[in-house]
Amino acid sequence: MIEKIVQIPEGVSVTITNKQVFVKGPKGELNRDFFSPRYENSIFLEKKDDKIKIYSKTDRKELKSMIGTITAHIKNMIRGVCEGFEYILKIHYVHFPMSVEIKDNIVYIKNFLGERGPRTARIIGDTKVTVKKDEVIVSSIDREAAGKTAANIEQACRISRRDRRVFQDGIYIAKKPGRKFGDA
Repeated sequence: MIEKIVQIPEGVSVTITNKQVFVKGPKGELNRDFFSPRYENSIFLEKKDDKIKIYSKTDRKELKSMIGTITAHIKNMIRGVCEGFEYILKIHYVHFPMSVEIKDNIVYIKNFLGERGPRTARIIGDTKVTVKKDEVIVSSIDREAAGKTAANIEQACRISRRDRRVFQDGIYIAKKPGRKFGDA
């Protein structure tokens, strides 16, 4: 039998119905469906008091890894509704000063390498993006949405057909959640 337990902190309420987990905390609400036909009758989610139990009655390697994945997702959901997640990206340019604007759910990167048209990056979900001088701050209670948005911004500034050692302009992730500054 494989079993993992996630502790629910005070101020957070968790509801589980048919492998769908709803987490509500001081910063907001998140929900995620962990149903998969492949693991329908082999992985179980159960809430007792202030603990979530994720378990399987058989010992298979793929089940153990899936239980670990579900546990990590639930911990991230709980951490998100308590603290939230924040990515800090640095704007770096050498010759052409680039500007970053946010309109609707799109980040516009203007004057990148002197290009006439702006490059765009999509903002995922309820993620908040703010620009302060040479920093772009991406924050959300959903870790995946914040990470995908930060990656979209970084990928929008990807340079092709030029030597990246010479052309180092771009927007780069400088700080990820749970890491010290500069340990991207």
